[in-house]
Amino acid sequence: MSLGYASRLSYREDLGGQLGARELFDSPEKLREGVDRLSKWIQEASRVIVFTGAGISTACGIPDFRGPKGIWTLQRAGKPLPSLKTSFEMARPSLTHQALSGLVSCGKVVHIVSQNVDGLHLRSGIPRDKLAELHGNCFAERCPKCGKEYIRDFEMQTVGFQCTGRTCTVSGCRGRLRDHILDWDDPLPENELAQSEKIAAQADLALCLGTSLQIIPARDIPLETVKAGGRLAIVNLQKTPRDKNADLVIHAKSDEVMKLLMAELDQEGPGQIYGKCFMATTVAPAI
Repeated sequence: MSLGYASRLSYREDLGGQLGARELFDSPEKLREGVDRLSKWIQEASRVIVFTGAGISTACGIPDFRGPKGIWTLQRAGKPLPSLKTSFEMARPSLTHQALSGLVSCGKVVHIVSQNVDGLHLRSGIPRDKLAELHGNCFAERCPKCGKEYIRDFEMQTVGFQCTGRTCTVSGCRGRLRDHILDWDDPLPENELAQSEKIAAQADLALCLGTSLQIIPARDIPLETVKAGGRLAIVNLQKTPRDKNADLVIHAKSDEVMKLLMAELDQEGPGQIYGKCFMATTVAPAI
């Protein structure tokens, strides 16, 4: 199956960050200890902001970019690229996506900042105003004339804000729609970047899931929480440049962590609210 978006965005040595770093796995005891601490911090926090990367979508059949078997790792080594186990259109949200949707519904997570373009956060039920998609969305196209955004049930075939061939349906507009997927040289959306930095500075806890935190400026947004006196927790299979700033680093798959975390919150949360929210999201709506 075609790699779609990934095949249209080739690795650039000057911008792509470290590739193929060794994956690390915490012992069961260390993992449980880390999840217990994270659960306690989430319960204590009034505002949690979450940052997500490609690692939360690998369970959905979508390969990452920089892992040992990542698309760009293999590409740079001259090895055959992997085939998708599913298409972006057919992919369904992972346990992590669903858990985050539940935590947003409960009001504990106030915002999600994602570098993913697979559209799975929206598909899991995250409201658009609670989500910053810094690198765009493969299912989105926008009108540069009036700003209207359209979320489609099919993947865009271009990147870099190119014309899609469709026109805006807003009365009196008729602007030419463009994809909303960043290419390497495209700037991040200013409004979403500024909003993410502001919310991060107001958060008690910043939680990073499945991201190597290599790309500037996205990797620096969680530091706004740290600067304001909040905590930073990182869940990733590889070391990140921000580990030294973190109060907690867990080396495990995001689904494994979130499954343990939601079970813990279900036991400790008032009226089992977290577990109820999580269970309510296990059947995710289509786009």
